[in-house]
Amino acid sequence: MTTAKTIAIVGLVAMTGIIGYALTTNTFSADGARLLAMPWGQVSMVDLYVGFALFSCWIVYRERSRARAIVWVVLMLLLGNWTASLYTLVALFTSGGDWEKFWLGRNA
Repeated sequence: MTTAKTIAIVGLVAMTGIIGYALTTNTFSADGARLLAMPWGQVSMVDLYVGFALFSCWIVYRERSRARAIVWVVLMLLLGNWTASLYTLVALFTSGGDWEKFWLGRNA
């Protein structure tokens, strides 16, 4: 679990840094319009949101509270893999070293 926690922390720090950089140097609407005008930008966005949807399914499956699951899913759609890194880190710390509890949550 130590390796998984390290990866989640590195992901969280990296995403925090790059989101902060992007927010302070450019506007999302202008850059997003340029990105979506390119075919590979469109592919990237579809790929990104398919990943968000799949990760969100895992969140909904393992959470006890539907309200908490909804909050996590909304954060996932707004903040992307920053949320995935944070959720993974929280799940790792609250699973008590039990991989089954990490993956299955309330269903373990």
